[in-house]
Amino acid sequence: MSTQILVLGASGQIGTELTQKLRSVYGNEHVIASDIREGNKEMMASGPFEIVDATNKKQILAIVQKYSITQIYLLAAMLSATAENHPQKAWNLNMNSLLAVLDLAKEKHINQIYWPSSIAVFGPTTPKENTPQKTVMEPSTVYGISKVAGEFWCDYYHQKFGVDVRSLRYPGIISWKTKPGGGTTDYAVDIYFKALEDKKYECFLSENTRLPMMYMDDAVNATIQLMQVKPKDIKIRNSYNLSAIDFTPKEIALEIQKHIPDFKITYKPDFRQQIADSWPQSIDDSQAREDWNWQHQFDLKSMTADIIKNLEKQYSKSL
Repeated sequence: MSTQILVLGASGQIGTELTQKLRSVYGNEHVIASDIREGNKEMMASGPFEIVDATNKKQILAIVQKYSITQIYLLAAMLSATAENHPQKAWNLNMNSLLAVLDLAKEKHINQIYWPSSIAVFGPTTPKENTPQKTVMEPSTVYGISKVAGEFWCDYYHQKFGVDVRSLRYPGIISWKTKPGGGTTDYAVDIYFKALEDKKYECFLSENTRLPMMYMDDAVNATIQLMQVKPKDIKIRNSYNLSAIDFTPKEIALEIQKHIPDFKITYKPDFRQQIADSWPQSIDDSQAREDWNWQHQFDLKSMTADIIKNLEKQYSKSL
C-alpha cells in the first residue's frame, strides 16, 4: 500500500515548507494539504488541498476516507505568544485536534501520526543548559501546558492502544519563506526581514537572551526522517528533544552585520521576555542522535548566509 499523507495545518510556518518537501519525496498526489484557510500559490498549484477544521474529527475522517490516508502530520496549533492572549481557544485547538487524530489511529483509520511538541513544555524549574530528555516539565504558558498534556496523550495512546505516534520537541524554527506566526522565538525570523527592508530592528527580547534554535531545512528533514524510522527504533513516544544551535539576539545581529554592515538593533523587551526566560538555553538531544541518527546541517553562520542570499533574491524579483 502506498503512503498517503494528510497535513493538517499546512498553511502555517512549518506546514508550508514541510508539505512541499513531502510532495518532493512522496509525489504531489500522495500529499494532501489542508488548513482552515488556503495555502500559498505554490502549495495550491502543486497538489490536492482541502479546507479542514483540525478539531473536527468527522471532517478529518471524510478526507482520510476520500484519499485513503495512511499518515497524518498534525501541525495545526496556536503558538506561545498568541495563546497567552486566547487561552481557552488555544487549549481547544491544541488539544481537540490531537485527540481527534489519536482516536482515528486507535480506530485503525490511519497507521501513523506525527505531532510536534516544543521546548515550551519546559519551565522555570527545568535545568537551563543541556536540558535532558527526561526532566522537570512545569511550563508557565498556555502553549506549554497544552504541549505537555499532548505528550502524555501520545504516550498513553501508544501504550494503551498501540498507536504509532511520533513527536519532536521543536526549538525556535527559523525560515525565510514564511513570515512569523505568533511565537516567542519569532524575533529570529523577523530580524532578517527587517535587516533587509529597514536596516534596523527593535527586538522584543533582551540582547543576551539565549534560546535553542533551528533552521527550517533541518527541522523539516528531522521530521520526515523520524517518520521513516522503523517503529522498533523509536524508543520515546511522548516527544524527542531536538537541537541544532543556540544564540542570543546580540549574536544573531553580529552575524547579520557581517553581510549588512549598517544594520542596527535596539532592544525593548515585552511580555515575551518572561516566556523566553522560562525556557532552556540549550538542549541535549543525544537520544534522537542515538536512536535514529539525527544530525543537523546548519549553524548560525551558514544559516544566516543562506537566509540573506535567498531574501535578497526574493526582494530583487519583486522590485
